[in-house]
Amino acid sequence: MYLFRFAMLASVSLFFSAAMAQQAVPAGPVILTVTGLDPAMFPHGRAEFDLTSLQALGESRITTSSIWTKGPHDFTGVMLRTLADHLKLNTPTLKLLALNDYAITFYLANATPDAPMLAYLMDGAEMSVRDKGPIWLIFPYDSDARFRNDQTFARSVWQLDRIEVVQ
Repeated sequence: MYLFRFAMLASVSLFFSAAMAQQAVPAGPVILTVTGLDPAMFPHGRAEFDLTSLQALGESRITTSSIWTKGPHDFTGVMLRTLADHLKLNTPTLKLLALNDYAITFYLANATPDAPMLAYLMDGAEMSVRDKGPIWLIFPYDSDARFRNDQTFARSVWQLDRIEVVQ
């Protein structure tokens, strides 16, 4: 009986250690912080990402123009849906915030494998705060008319640096 309890405790301990280990401590400057996460999986209920840790989630590319830029640009980043899956989010609502505290509410059901993207490179270069960085929530405006409207433009948060999971 004691051996069984020990084995169960060891299994549970390994499970939580593995879950918490999925989020490594960033080596570089933190460009995105996600709060409101399950503290059983993420210490202090938060995850921090530097450029390298975001790239490790899998890079995607969108080439599109926007109402804020001249001509099309090549954006590289991680899809919001990919980040949500990595963090095992089970909440329907996210609050995305910019450095200047501009905020939007985003329903996770609207995040698909194709859009939106948390872009951290534009034309192969990191985006400075002056150039809408560190992260810009981008949609493929040119490829689908449903992304060319005032509601989507208002959701295209630039200087994005944090996401709050709304419970």
